[in-house]
Amino acid sequence: MSKAAGRSVTIAPEKHQAHRSKGQRYFNSLVKQIENRRGWLAQWEAFTPVFQKRYVDELIPLKQASMDAQVKLVHRLDALHGDKNFNAIERRMISQLILELTQQLIGAHGDPMLKPIHDRHADTAYDRQAEVDMEGMKAMMREMLGDEFAEDLDTSSPEEFLKHASEKFDELRAHADAKARAREERRAKRKKTPKQLAADARKEAAQAEISQSVREVYRKLASALHPDREPDAEERTRKTALMQRVNEAYAKRNLLQLLELQLELEHIDQKTIDGISEERLNHYNSVLREQLGELDRELSDIGDRFRGTYGFPYGPLTIPERAMQDLDAELEHRQHMVREIEKDLHTFDDIKKTKTWLKALKRDRPF
Repeated sequence: MSKAAGRSVTIAPEKHQAHRSKGQRYFNSLVKQIENRRGWLAQWEAFTPVFQKRYVDELIPLKQASMDAQVKLVHRLDALHGDKNFNAIERRMISQLILELTQQLIGAHGDPMLKPIHDRHADTAYDRQAEVDMEGMKAMMREMLGDEFAEDLDTSSPEEFLKHASEKFDELRAHADAKARAREERRAKRKKTPKQLAADARKEAAQAEISQSVREVYRKLASALHPDREPDAEERTRKTALMQRVNEAYAKRNLLQLLELQLELEHIDQKTIDGISEERLNHYNSVLREQLGELDRELSDIGDRFRGTYGFPYGPLTIPERAMQDLDAELEHRQHMVREIEKDLHTFDDIKKTKTWLKALKRDRPF
């Protein structure tokens, strides 16, 4: 490997230069930020399978165990409710606990007795309350989207309702996008002023110069690495692999990778990098700024997919360690829940201890 391999493309002016120019400082800043984002992407790539294994092997079974423990608790509380040793206030507390637990567990756990237990302690049956909630959702959607929304929709099917609502939102969004495109097309067809035409011409010329700057770096590499011009079979194989890296970088307009390849292959040296003109630096900086934005979007997409897959709430997921900390906290919470429920189930074997437990619970929270 070349001694230049792995070196960062950074402008370091010669000693007699007191200060870097604004363009040089910006170039170095962009390079540093890009390398930073690359590091995060590499971390996510290595981290995700490790997280996935712990999630599947540890958290999913523990979630099931904690739900099973809560179902046991529901059944035990339901049995306690009928005990004549409890007064009306204590029975009301027990009913409230049963309702809170069953509302979370119905639909998530397969125990067929959860709904009947819920309905024994509720003013409104679970299915009837779901119908009322669905009607409320439908009314809200109708207000947002118009009276024509889902008039004949079967509100007993939440999945069908939500699917229909999502399709309607997509339809409205597409309609709004089409109107916006039509406005842009009408605006584009209007005769432009000389000032607007001059601005467009300058923008196109600047973009052409930027593209030309990237193309020049690519051409120099392609000329030096073209495998068809290499008679030695082993060297031709090496150049073919390098040329593939060059083509991939150019296809993505990955200027920094092209410059790194130049440095790695010793087609440029530090003095050449330090001597990049301000005009060329401006072109390079435009491309690097675009590359940085693409990396930020990629990281954002990774975060969104991660949240969607593993049920994380929206929030900062800049580094994988934070997600692993959240997983550790969730595991600890679930383990603690199972331990506490098992302890409570033993407590309920003694009426006096159960009354003390309810009394302590009443102090901690209103009923």
